[in-house]
Amino acid sequence: MTGRSSATRVSPTVSTRAATSIVVADMVGVGIFTTLGFQVTDIPSGFALLLLWFVGGVVALCGAFSYAELAAMFPRSSGEYNFLTRAFSPALGFMAGWLSATVGFAAPVALAAMAFGQYAGAVLPGVPALPLGLAVVWFVTAVRLRGGDLASRFQVGFTLLKLVLILAFIVAGLAGGGGGSVSFAPSASDPARIFSAGFALSLVFVMYAYSGWNAATYIVGDLADPARSLPRALFVGTGLVSALYVTLTAVFLYTTPVADIAGQIEVALISGRHVFGDAGGRIVGLLICVGLIPTIGAMMWIGPSVTVAMGEDVPLLRRFARRSPTGVPVAAVLVQAVVASLLLLTRSFEAVLEFIQFGLLSCAFLTVLGVIKLRITRPDQPRPFRAWGYPVTPLIFLTVTLFMLVHLAASRPLQSFAGAVLMLVGLGLYALTAAHARREATKAPR
Repeated sequence: MTGRSSATRVSPTVSTRAATSIVVADMVGVGIFTTLGFQVTDIPSGFALLLLWFVGGVVALCGAFSYAELAAMFPRSSGEYNFLTRAFSPALGFMAGWLSATVGFAAPVALAAMAFGQYAGAVLPGVPALPLGLAVVWFVTAVRLRGGDLASRFQVGFTLLKLVLILAFIVAGLAGGGGGSVSFAPSASDPARIFSAGFALSLVFVMYAYSGWNAATYIVGDLADPARSLPRALFVGTGLVSALYVTLTAVFLYTTPVADIAGQIEVALISGRHVFGDAGGRIVGLLICVGLIPTIGAMMWIGPSVTVAMGEDVPLLRRFARRSPTGVPVAAVLVQAVVASLLLLTRSFEAVLEFIQFGLLSCAFLTVLGVIKLRITRPDQPRPFRAWGYPVTPLIFLTVTLFMLVHLAASRPLQSFAGAVLMLVGLGLYALTAAHARREATKAPR
């Protein structure tokens, strides 16, 4: 069940620039604009807060180093589905693919679409959020279904626009004079804050904002020279976003008093009012809306690649591997769009995100652990790219991810248990599909 049909192969179509834009677009969602309000309540130090976001970027880069090694070794689109199959077993790979193909991408798409509708309310007062969210999902889906250069230009163009708008906000914030109340100079109390439980818990929210650093690995099979372009896309994209996150955090704190954002979700809107005055909410709302379009586009691009790979390997899912003449997996794209739309209509996507987070983190943990396993068990395997800083960088990622898993299990036991059950369902479905494949093999004429 791990073979790949030659009939479904497509010529490399994704440039390094497009892959980098997918990483940036997938990472920069709503996390950076909403989580700072909860962090300042536990960490009232500008220096410690900037360090918090810097640490998050370092951990994301450590994960990118490991993923780049695996993607260069096994350049097949589908992310953890491919990596866990190669490093451990097809059963674990199928489990990871099951999570991604069902709700792993659809739920974040729904969350981003609903956020789009809510922030659009600042630009178009009175327009319901739900129809706007559905509209942006199907608009992006239509562009993706066209395929070819249009989808690539759309993704790159909107990502560049997103970066330009964020940089414009940063420049305006720094030029407008500081109204914040936080000092960025280190103080004697900072070491205690950095090693506190509050700092550790805040890192969980920060790492959620950094999720997406591995986005390009889901389309590595579509890159012309994956051994070179994939690491570049991951490192440039993750490094750029890390710099933006630290700078944006500094601008939020520089322009806005802590009392105004403490415990608040709409940090960017509050900061925007301090930067631009009464029109700030509308300006920042437009910025976030424009930025969420390529975020949805990135997930609608990379998510179906998992379903395609599973369709190539599993006879029961073969129809999802079919592509249009332009190379677009139409059925896989439509399934993800439909699931995301249903989640929007039921408004259950936040609950879904909570219980799949445990499974997604577990898959990332196992994937990076697979780098270490393969270094030991298959030392002679060709490695066009080797993880920088090995074994320190994988161990840093594993340590932080394990902490997050323990925290989730302790603070969200029911959701974590449900996530574990979903993983077990994936393993059960693999057993059923494997049994079906064996039965079909015995029926085949000899």
